Amino acid sequence: MSRRRAHVAMIGIPAVSHVLPSLEIIRELVARGHRVTYANDPAVAGLIEATGAEFVPYASALPVADNDWPEDPVAAMGVFLDDAVQALPQLRAVYDRDPADLYLYDIGAYPARVLAETQDRPLMQLSPTYVGWEGYDQDVAAQLWQLPGADAYRARFTRWLADCGASTTDMDAFCGRPAHTLATIPKAMQPHADRVDTRTVTFVGPCFGTRAGAWTRPADAGNVLLVSLGSAFTNRPEFYRQCLAAYGDLPGWHVVLQIGKYTDPSELGAIPSNVEVHSWVPQLAILEQADAFVTHAGMGGSSEGLFTGVPMIAVPQAADQFTNADRLVELGVARRIDTDEVTAEALRTALTELVADPEVARRSALLRAAARAEGGTPRAADLIEELLG
Repeated sequence: MSRRRAHVAMIGIPAVSHVLPSLEIIRELVARGHRVTYANDPAVAGLIEATGAEFVPYASALPVADNDWPEDPVAAMGVFLDDAVQALPQLRAVYDRDPADLYLYDIGAYPARVLAETQDRPLMQLSPTYVGWEGYDQDVAAQLWQLPGADAYRARFTRWLADCGASTTDMDAFCGRPAHTLATIPKAMQPHADRVDTRTVTFVGPCFGTRAGAWTRPADAGNVLLVSLGSAFTNRPEFYRQCLAAYGDLPGWHVVLQIGKYTDPSELGAIPSNVEVHSWVPQLAILEQADAFVTHAGMGGSSEGLFTGVPMIAVPQAADQFTNADRLVELGVARRIDTDEVTAEALRTALTELVADPEVARRSALLRAAARAEGGTPRAADLIEELLG
């Protein structure tokens, strides 16, 4: 039972890979009797409203619709700052007259911290990816700040903090490790996990519940393979054709191929009888019944693979996926194939070796148990309620 009914506000960004990890936590808070508002762009309203939370619309300027992100890392950070500058007045129009008792926020939603600081309310970050560790500033950030444009970015961010009234006016402190963070990933995916400050960060693992959709494993399927590149970088018809060549009519295997919204099925050619092709699938429901998983190694897919104990073939496409792919290999549950090395033969060989390796099966089972032991959705909701007091 909840200690008291409170207004909890979640401030997010409209990237689906950032929205999905928060949904079951929000659903659980609503079920416990809290009033939950969730601010995000209307593009993801349907996902949020299904949790029972009150949707608070604001217009985001992030290029999530067409994935037209700058390749330069400083420019990419600038896109998030631009979005924060224009989003804050929209959010203030709502939350200055209806303050929350507690603000939850995605790692890319800078205005949430401004709201919490100006209203003197508690704040908790929900991180759908790995968090900073002791020495991160020296290991990673120091290199970033040497890039062209970094000084101008830092100066602009600092001016924005001063102008918007945040009490934390140092950019590094504002963007650094907050006092309370829930990391919604398996701890096994965290780089340098032994150097993470567990006084401020709690790994609750993947937060799943009853997600939309179901999938029935065909009665004659000896083994099931899921192929999915997630929700963003899915316009890869040649990759899908190689998968069909590798796994189509492979004896004993039923294949579920998700191609996303950017690829026309007609680009794939003839579809073998053992393959079903969809623009979207209930991924977790399939993984609970699958024997192998070809994934882009996004944090969401990597976490679901570990949570279900399914061996993986990692084909990273962008961003943190390369690091994630290496981590899965290091954990002993995956093979990595880079996009320019993808051939039907390489894909087929990786699958054959993966499912035949008893050590892969052993490691997958151990990591599945560890991910589930982290507590997931109920533990996350408990910790939020503790902060509410």
